[in-house]
Amino acid sequence: MAVSIQALVPRMRDICGAGNVITDPLELRTYECDGLTAHRSVPALVVLPSSAGEVAAVVTECARARVPFVARGSGTGLSGGAMPREDGVLIVMSRMRKILEIDPVSRRAVIEPGVTNLSVSKAAAPFGLFYAPDPSSQVVCSVGGNVAENSGGAHCLKHGFTVHHVTGLEIVTPSGELTWLGDGTGVTTGYDLLGAFTGSEGTLGIVTKIVVKLLPLPEVVHTLLAAYATTSDGGRAVSDIIAAGIVPAAIEMMDALSITAAEAAVHCNYPAGAGAVLIVELDGPAAEVEAELSTVRALCEAAGATEIRAADDPADRAVIWAGRKSAFAAVGRISPSFIVQDGVVPRTSLGAVLATIASLADAAGVRVANVFHAGDGNLHPLVLYNDASPAETLAAEELSGKILDACLEQGGSITGEHGVGVDKARYMPKMFNADDLDTMQLVRCAFDPEHLCNPGKIFPTPRLCGEVPGHRRAGVSVVAAGQAEIF
Repeated sequence: MAVSIQALVPRMRDICGAGNVITDPLELRTYECDGLTAHRSVPALVVLPSSAGEVAAVVTECARARVPFVARGSGTGLSGGAMPREDGVLIVMSRMRKILEIDPVSRRAVIEPGVTNLSVSKAAAPFGLFYAPDPSSQVVCSVGGNVAENSGGAHCLKHGFTVHHVTGLEIVTPSGELTWLGDGTGVTTGYDLLGAFTGSEGTLGIVTKIVVKLLPLPEVVHTLLAAYATTSDGGRAVSDIIAAGIVPAAIEMMDALSITAAEAAVHCNYPAGAGAVLIVELDGPAAEVEAELSTVRALCEAAGATEIRAADDPADRAVIWAGRKSAFAAVGRISPSFIVQDGVVPRTSLGAVLATIASLADAAGVRVANVFHAGDGNLHPLVLYNDASPAETLAAEELSGKILDACLEQGGSITGEHGVGVDKARYMPKMFNADDLDTMQLVRCAFDPEHLCNPGKIFPTPRLCGEVPGHRRAGVSVVAAGQAEIF
């Protein structure tokens, strides 16, 4: 396979330009992982195309040579979804970062996949519009990556995930064909291939253009911060707010350890001694938001809030959000390494799962900082450890898995927005049976019969296209490698 890749180098240079093809071993190591550094693999070759035509030509060459390829955006993913193959080509999309069109009449934008999330809202703001999905890494994460993982963010409670805001995708298929899914209107006829592609983690093709919805900027936005002695008290406030029929733009929570980290990093000045802080944001028409704000404040007080702060000025709201938005990176102030977990539970199970996480952490002797989208039950426990210690690393990985088990026991999911990638593939059989997994892989095989497009992701034991469906058995070597489990 290495010979095939070396034979591809001259052709890749012809397509993308010699300066956009990386072969130097030290430079290749720059791309060995995404935001989840626990999984690493140095690619055989890296190319940086600048147009859809170049992407199609690169993929066509890979398909002809039967060389696997992986697309990468900004590299901020947290599931190993963009981890390259040692025997493959890594196609880096970061140079395709043009905002091609802002259409204020149709309220849509046409962008390239390397465009950063936040830059879409900045470009739309002069027209009184914004792009709703907002992962915490929105300053640096690319919209192409958001499409791959179906990212959400703090405001997905009210405004939805990426899939709810994408109305058209230009893609390069695994054979190198350039085509469109969706027509940009949001109207779907026949099978929803656009919906199937969004969140497929780069296994069905590579996005080269994206049509996204833009929403009108709300008339007013109010942000409220409430401090609590415990996360259980804050969880009660969350349940009471939703039960009252109010759907805030966002409901976020942080526990004491994550607050400590945020204070050290950005000096967010959250209430001293708080065991948890709850951030509730309301947006919309002024009269509606004012009425809801009064109700939310009362419910937060009734749940035992020790302090409440409110802000409607953008600068003051940014101060409240600073700690939450910096939480993942801030944990680096208090721990050499950490695993960002991503599970989902029903809102009514938040208290029980958080208690279980605390118990598991105590038993393992591992610290866990909890940051989560409380409104939709999307937990992001940060499992802290020292990667210089093999024992601590193993304990952290085992605890991380037990946290996912706890989510599943409550009827939840192993991922809310970070994806499965390589990190969680082994847990897929705990959430889906063999028939479910076979059905999913039939879809993948329809797009990628040669299994070249981001192989080795999502599924613990990939189906060979053309194989007769049936219960699969993981080989001993796969189990030993930690890529699958036997139950």
